[in-house]
Amino acid sequence: MATHALFETSSGYAIFEVKLHDVVGALDKAVQASIDDFSKFNKMVSLVSFAPFQNAAHALENMNDLSENTIHPYLRDILELNLAKPKKGSSVVLAVNSALAPVLKEQMGINCSSKEVATDILRGIREHAPRLLKGLQDTDITKAQLGLGHAYSRAKLKFNVNRIDNMIIQAIALLDQLDKDVNLFSMRVREWYGYHFPELVKIVPDNYQYARVAQFIGAKETLNEEKLPDLAALLDDDETKAQNVLDAARGSMGVELSEFDILNVGMFATRVVSLAEYRKSLQAYLHEKMNDVAPSLTALLGDRIGARLISHAGSLTNLSKYPASTVQILGAEKALFRALKTKGNTPKYGLIYHSSFIGRAGPKFKGRISRFLANKCSIAARIDCYTDTPTAKFGEALRQQVEERLNFFETGEPPSKNADAMRKVFESLALDVDEDEESDEEDAMEVDGAKAKAKAKAKSKKEKGKGKDKAEDALPFANVEVTPKKKDKKDKKRKSDEAGMDVDEESDDSAPKKKVKLSKEEKKALKKEKKKERKEKEAMEGGESRKDKKDKKDKKDKKDKKDKKEKKSKD
Repeated sequence: MATHALFETSSGYAIFEVKLHDVVGALDKAVQASIDDFSKFNKMVSLVSFAPFQNAAHALENMNDLSENTIHPYLRDILELNLAKPKKGSSVVLAVNSALAPVLKEQMGINCSSKEVATDILRGIREHAPRLLKGLQDTDITKAQLGLGHAYSRAKLKFNVNRIDNMIIQAIALLDQLDKDVNLFSMRVREWYGYHFPELVKIVPDNYQYARVAQFIGAKETLNEEKLPDLAALLDDDETKAQNVLDAARGSMGVELSEFDILNVGMFATRVVSLAEYRKSLQAYLHEKMNDVAPSLTALLGDRIGARLISHAGSLTNLSKYPASTVQILGAEKALFRALKTKGNTPKYGLIYHSSFIGRAGPKFKGRISRFLANKCSIAARIDCYTDTPTAKFGEALRQQVEERLNFFETGEPPSKNADAMRKVFESLALDVDEDEESDEEDAMEVDGAKAKAKAKAKSKKEKGKGKDKAEDALPFANVEVTPKKKDKKDKKRKSDEAGMDVDEESDDSAPKKKVKLSKEEKKALKKEKKKERKEKEAMEGGESRKDKKDKKDKKDKKDKKDKKEKKSKD
């Protein structure tokens, strides 16, 4: 049974002593009702200590620790001060929430209870907190809860204007919707204006240009030679096409429309044109946002496919946690589950099918290149998500690897390894950092040089008129000869190792020369050469080789053994 209870409020920590509580009848309705009644519950618990927070930041710090199930030093001090350090057989049992109980038991050795009885006691304290905590009112606790709730939510959000990916999700969703709407409305403009000028569809096939031309022409009867330059400007300065439109308007088979009908068609064409222009600006916004948030993924796949992957995953963080196999079929979930249900072939690709790499690959290699591309997408997403300074260089290196893999499928030329590609990127980034530091140092040196010149000028003005001796005294190191520094033996050895040559040290002939280490292959080659030279030497001298001598010796030994055996047998 709990002897004490820890209650965390938005204003501070409160410790209560549990006096009376029926463990056996805790589930009884009468006991449950007594917890709701303040007059009865007041006899069960009594306030031992209330430790308020110092300020709002202190309260937020403590609540963050509680949410992560860690003990803040402030809470540790309060518990040590109000609860005696438990010994073996101690009767102190603290009623706390279930998540904090094992941490307190492990770190502080306090026996905790988080069963139903302890939960009922904490529920009663929470219900009657304004009356139990003397000096606090209902409104004080409510205000503190509201302020702490706002601060806690703001801290958990970790809002970053430059790296937020919610804008990408909304932008790509709107862009996909606009694509459908602009296509639908363009078809409606063609059909509506086609009653009046049906020949214009064949001359101007582009939807955006058609809507602008329909908006400009209006009634076909008003089109004349004076409007040709403006019409040609709308058609990408194509005067021939503009002349064709004028000729078609003069001999058109379309019906005549009233001014009211022409006005409505023109208004609708204006809306379609404005939607198409807004779509272009939204696409530019998405491109900039993707380069800020996920530059590597954008360099590898493009802004639209990368944005679709982020949108489908829910966030860039979620996408970075996916394995490459999940990224490969992201967007083809229906086909995957259908294949698993019918025991058929699983899909090879999902959203990444729209990438140009898969289109360029041959039919045999589409599955292999999609798996390789998904692997690189997973790497790019993790780099973009977890790096402090996102850069597109990693994405460009990964894109080059995919290009090499495509080339490998066609020609068989082996692609570069991932470790080598990443090493090159790191080296280029290090060079960029060094160049920035050098430029900063040069700027600082220029500033220091300007200051030094100004000081020297002022000094020369002050010392004007003084004698030569004084000037020499002012420069004590003017007549000192600088002797060249002797080269050390270590420097010579290091340079010789770098050049791959032996150093001929003339100054120290007595010093023993260091043996050059040879590889296994070089040692074997050296042994073979020596053996060959020895054989040639023996052949030239006309003597017997070592092998022949050994064979003769073996024959002689065998003969001696045989003679000994025969002699013994005779005896």
